[in-house]
Amino acid sequence: MILVLGEHSEGKIKKTTFELVSKATELGQALNTEVSVALIGKGIEGAEGLGTYGAQKVYHIPTLEKYNPEGMTKILHTLVSELKPSIVLGTASPMGKDLFPRLALRTGAGLTTDCTGLKVDNGKLVATRPIFAGKAFIDVTYETEIQMATTRPNSFMLKTLSPDQKAQVIEKSIEPGEMRTNLVEIVKGKSDRPDLTEASIIVSGGRAMQNSENFKILWELADTIGATVGASRAAVDSGYAPHDMQVGQTGKTVNPNLYVACGISGAIQHLAGMRTSKVIVAINKDPEAPIFKRATYGITGDLFQIVPLLTQEFKKVLAE
Repeated sequence: MILVLGEHSEGKIKKTTFELVSKATELGQALNTEVSVALIGKGIEGAEGLGTYGAQKVYHIPTLEKYNPEGMTKILHTLVSELKPSIVLGTASPMGKDLFPRLALRTGAGLTTDCTGLKVDNGKLVATRPIFAGKAFIDVTYETEIQMATTRPNSFMLKTLSPDQKAQVIEKSIEPGEMRTNLVEIVKGKSDRPDLTEASIIVSGGRAMQNSENFKILWELADTIGATVGASRAAVDSGYAPHDMQVGQTGKTVNPNLYVACGISGAIQHLAGMRTSKVIVAINKDPEAPIFKRATYGITGDLFQIVPLLTQEFKKVLAE
């Protein structure tokens, strides 16, 4: 069995969980084993819908009302001990980074974190992750009975196995036992914009932006079309944008419907972080820039002229 730890927010299952279930289904087919999902918490909607992406069973444990790493680790340990999965997968999110080291220690499992690829070789899981600040990749194999991995959000394509298939939802009552910590409050970020990993439209700037002040033209375009703004590693290293805006191997992996790359040459490290974007629009004055080989549409020219013109045209169209 492959067990996926599902994540949810405000009662909705996160997109990253559906993506991970899709990948787990691919692995499950190679291993001829079933895929199950663990959902911990109350008021979670759409659990049956995980079957669309290949999950056969969903184990819903409504014991914890609020997130608690101690309690969730104990619950997951009990579930893993009972189900005995050969592979346990989760997202390399703040929650995944918090829980999986604890769970691996309790279960004696091998753990690979922040993976960008998963495959099966000779009946064993092979996890691929970046090393040396994204300059190289390493394939990790396991010698432990339980193989665990956390994967970067948006590393895998969302694949529908069967639109009408529903997962069997199994309600389980597992008590977390005594907990020494308690979640007091969750403080949401002040920004109304979606996080880069959840955004459907992203406008990103590279070193060609020249300074942080020039990012204003990207924010104006983003505000017009309902997007959020990202940046290349070169722009971040130059001090034009904060690290939480960085897209790429050493930043965030994104999967928007539309990705607009402004003044980004297309280094391998950056392409790896946005390669699954549905539509890529590249704006660059260098016609030989590698980004054009990946772009759906390319515009050769000065971004400081093109971006304001795009903003102006979008405003006209959206006002009609």
